[in-house]
Amino acid sequence: MSTKTNAKGKLLQVIGAVVDVSFENGELPAILNALETKNIDAKTGKEVRLVFEVAQHLGENAVRAIAMDTTEGLTRGQEVVDTGTPIRVPVGPATLGRI
Repeated sequence: MSTKTNAKGKLLQVIGAVVDVSFENGELPAILNALETKNIDAKTGKEVRLVFEVAQHLGENAVRAIAMDTTEGLTRGQEVVDTGTPIRVPVGPATLGRI
């Protein structure tokens, strides 16, 4: 398992909110790390950032992750980047009582 940031992987499979991502050279992200890719919003047609959370290691080269938004429009082979950190949420008056 790697602690490097910005390890790049490719989408292997998309089933609903669950995605499998392959990484090369043993650069697997840690469980609970955030992964990111770009997606196109179906309603607006604009490019958006899609975040996944690593839930499971699948052998030495792949992980299973959960998407934090819709996976509509994702394709196999699409590039995914490991952020090297868990998902982070800003804290402030707007989030009080909501998390």
